[in-house]
Amino acid sequence: MALRDGSKVLIRQVRSTDARLLADGFARLSPRSRQLRFLTIKRQLSSAELRYLTEVDHHDHEALVALNRADGRGVGIARYIRHADDPHAAEIAVTVVDDWHGRGLGTELVTRLSGRARCEGVHRFTALIAEDNTAVARMLRNASATLAGRGPGTVEYEITLMPPGNSTTTPAAGRCQDRVRQPC
Repeated sequence: MALRDGSKVLIRQVRSTDARLLADGFARLSPRSRQLRFLTIKRQLSSAELRYLTEVDHHDHEALVALNRADGRGVGIARYIRHADDPHAAEIAVTVVDDWHGRGLGTELVTRLSGRARCEGVHRFTALIAEDNTAVARMLRNASATLAGRGPGTVEYEITLMPPGNSTTTPAAGRCQDRVRQPC
């Protein structure tokens, strides 16, 4: 698919063999981007964290990765993890490497992730972000997110997902024919 600046990416589900891909993408994040994503200073991902981030079940924990078509490197990732106490809600997180900011990749990843979530019975997303993460706050508001709460240095948003077939998003985001390998 082409982003608004013409850059081409392939978006697909994360695989258990993607640990190196994620580690490379993480290494290309600025310290500021790492802090905004993890809400703390994070210098590297441990082997256990990489395992957790790549060994997803595609039902309660889904992750989509965007690959630069030109060189195959990871340039963005979006994931949801279903809330243990509410099977219809999931927390989302989105990360885009710094030199790919502003191209619409984060928005496209959230759109695709929303489609996957709807197919798996998720009705709403929550997102906890740093209060000074203006880019992600803007992206969430553009996805019809509403402010759900505030904490020390954080803001929480909520996005209500439309049922499959009632969405105004891209066709791939609205189909549920293949629950595990939905087209991206």
